Amino acid sequence: MTITAAADGSALGNPGPAGWGWYVDEDCWAVGGWARGTNNMAELTAVLDLLQQTAHLDEDLLVYCDSTYVINSITKWMAGWKRKGWKKGDGKPVLNIEIMQALDAAMNGRRVKFAWVKGHSGHPLNEAADRLANGAAQAWRSGAAPDGGPGFPGAVTHHPEPAPKPPAYDDADLFSGL
Repeated sequence: MTITAAADGSALGNPGPAGWGWYVDEDCWAVGGWARGTNNMAELTAVLDLLQQTAHLDEDLLVYCDSTYVINSITKWMAGWKRKGWKKGDGKPVLNIEIMQALDAAMNGRRVKFAWVKGHSGHPLNEAADRLANGAAQAWRSGAAPDGGPGFPGAVTHHPEPAPKPPAYDDADLFSGL
């Protein structure tokens, strides 16, 4: 049997409030995100969570995704990045390295196929994942974490924490030590 799902991400401001979501059906889905993140972080984390939540199952996995960045990162570029010490062809570090390394670990020994689908084209699973991701980003925008959803029974997830953001300063802080 094959589990078929869609995964998507959303960032309001990019960076800004960010949400991710994956969807199998109305009884099996999950969302998450951060108060500040990027669209690529969210897209990658949606797939990571799906992989982690299905790790205890023996079924193949088919993931519909509207991000060629995510699909190419996992299926084309990751092996080369690993050989080069997680550096890109230009010698610069791979972006979102913590998530990429977690994806690499989550893909180990898995039977996963990725299928690209054009975003906002009416694909039912992708549209559902998009609604979930956008709803999560909207929740973070309003200052509340979204309901994480039912996910898969027996699942365990280990998301890397997003990089800490610098502290916010106002003009009074700049002159407080003078």
